[in-house]
Amino acid sequence: MKKLTVSSVMSVLMVLAATGLALASDGEAAAGGVNVAVVCIAAALSVGLAALGCGIGMGTGIGGACSGIARNPEASGKITVTMIIGLALIESLTIYGLVISLILLFVKPGM
Repeated sequence: MKKLTVSSVMSVLMVLAATGLALASDGEAAAGGVNVAVVCIAAALSVGLAALGCGIGMGTGIGGACSGIARNPEASGKITVTMIIGLALIESLTIYGLVISLILLFVKPGM
């Protein structure tokens, strides 16, 4: 549990440090432009954090389904169907992160 807490605190600190990059951009941002490096970092973080969270959720779900099937083999059909539906919903969250990343990369500011 302690390792998870340290990891989450470090993640929050890294996101706060990236905020400084956005605020410390040169005169281009003041004129209405966007610093390209900050947009690339934000796009990478949106996909990376979405994939990280969804990967952990998928692993937990599959582990629980395997445990349930091992304890009660007769219910394997219902457990498998429920697991596949759950995995599809989790995967959609990763796709939302990808969509946000693509919007950040390809939409021009001011539109």
